[in-house]
Amino acid sequence: MAAISSIVVGANGSAAAAITTLSADDTITYDPRKKQLLVLRNTTGGSLTVTIDGSTASTVNKPGLGTVSVSGGYAIVVAAGASAYVLLSSISDYLSGVVHLLGAANLTAQLFDL
Repeated sequence: MAAISSIVVGANGSAAAAITTLSADDTITYDPRKKQLLVLRNTTGGSLTVTIDGSTASTVNKPGLGTVSVSGGYAIVVAAGASAYVLLSSISDYLSGVVHLLGAANLTAQLFDL
């Protein structure tokens, strides 16, 4: 398990952006005060699914829906040779506690603080 560091995007020109290859269980730090973008790439020959799961995420109350379970995490399927992204604030209900990226060994990831 590795902790994936975020990449602070500066206002001046270009910069290096580290790429991390995921294992079966890695972690990220979600900071709701920042605009964070997680970019995932699949360089393998098969589809991979990563589940983003906060360790204390269980249920949330949504107007018009009532109580909704978020305990199973948020799954993102990344097709072979494709990439995907998620703006973390859009799935913040899933990001309570220690945030794990599960089940997508060999997927690559970059976490940007925009």
